[in-house]
Amino acid sequence: MRDFKKYDIWELSHAFALKIYEVSQSFPKEEIYGVISQIRRASSSIPTNISEGCGRTSDTEFNRFLTIALGSACEAEYLIILSKDLNYIDSESFMKLNEEINTIKRKIYTLKQKLN
Repeated sequence: MRDFKKYDIWELSHAFALKIYEVSQSFPKEEIYGVISQIRRASSSIPTNISEGCGRTSDTEFNRFLTIALGSACEAEYLIILSKDLNYIDSESFMKLNEEINTIKRKIYTLKQKLN
């Protein structure tokens, strides 16, 4: 069994999820069941799936959970774009979050390649 806390990608994605929770606190309250809920769920799904995959017994199973985490990262990326276009986040915050999510996506992809 792998220790998910030792993976750099888990640490980065956990920090990203924390930032999304912080940033989304300032979103309009009417979005509590819309964009806020979706972006929080997508961002927290990334480290959650990495963690769950680490508890699996084979590289194949771990890879499957990394694929799910990558899908969640893509979803979070879109929701960051949507949040910017709705003026819920400013350009500077968008640039930082977008850079972080793309780093996370690259690192997940690289880890997946090593497992194949």
